[in-house]
Amino acid sequence: MEKKDYTVKAYCFNNNARIYACDSTTLCEEARKLHGTWPTSTAALGRSLSVVAMMSLMYKMGEHLTVKIDGGGPIGQMIIEASYGTVKGSIHNPEVFLQYNDGHLAVGKGVGTDGDIVVTKDLNMREPFTSIANLQTGEIGDDFTYYFASSEQIPSSVGVGVLVNPDNSVSAAGGFILQLMPGCPEEVITKIEERLNNIKPVSQMISEGYTPEMIINDVSGGDYHILETNPIKYECDCSKERFARGIATLGYDELTKIINEDEKAEVLCHFCMKKYNFNKSELISIRDNFCKK
Repeated sequence: MEKKDYTVKAYCFNNNARIYACDSTTLCEEARKLHGTWPTSTAALGRSLSVVAMMSLMYKMGEHLTVKIDGGGPIGQMIIEASYGTVKGSIHNPEVFLQYNDGHLAVGKGVGTDGDIVVTKDLNMREPFTSIANLQTGEIGDDFTYYFASSEQIPSSVGVGVLVNPDNSVSAAGGFILQLMPGCPEEVITKIEERLNNIKPVSQMISEGYTPEMIINDVSGGDYHILETNPIKYECDCSKERFARGIATLGYDELTKIINEDEKAEVLCHFCMKKYNFNKSELISIRDNFCKK
């Protein structure tokens, strides 16, 4: 039976901090299979998906996050979209396998640090909000820690990990986002730092059978109470109708050129790798109904 991924939200350290923790093993494996990623790309994309899935639960149902990560490394740009626990992602180069000397996957080298995290929030207001933070290490957890502190002014600690099997499948994946509440006392901050310095890597916890609740217990030293639990999953909402609207944006003249020269079009969804084919009559219909001469 397939294990269900989920995120737990809790207050901890006598309500002076909040924490989100997740098991994202299944959704990271789904992404690996869809994109055919090699180990370092698997870890980079999986870490990013895990963090953004948790972030999306900080907002209301129907609100939408788009996160772009591009550090100039061989992996290239990753784009993650999420809405209330449902997440999808694309990766420019899925075929990256780099290791550090100790054998760990070199996610930082794969992602690079010559670039930014760009977070766009569509909160169903007049205009979306966009925030930008420089990448710090390319290891994803450090970078989102810096993003929260610099762009949202919320002191945070983000831990995230993906463990890859010898056959390239995802063995374990998960993460946490710990954020200080306003007015958190200095002695509590010191206690939190001590706890964070002594916990196991998240991927090791998940590999050892930890649940999100157990991760929260380890991070908080048992000082927590759970607020809510939400499922998270990898799911693409693409459709032929949506891509037809996209094709219409090419304009009358460009679409006419495609109709005359190619007589068909194939469109690839970069989130789920599904292909949509449009024949000549479908292209003519799109042009005549949705494009201005």
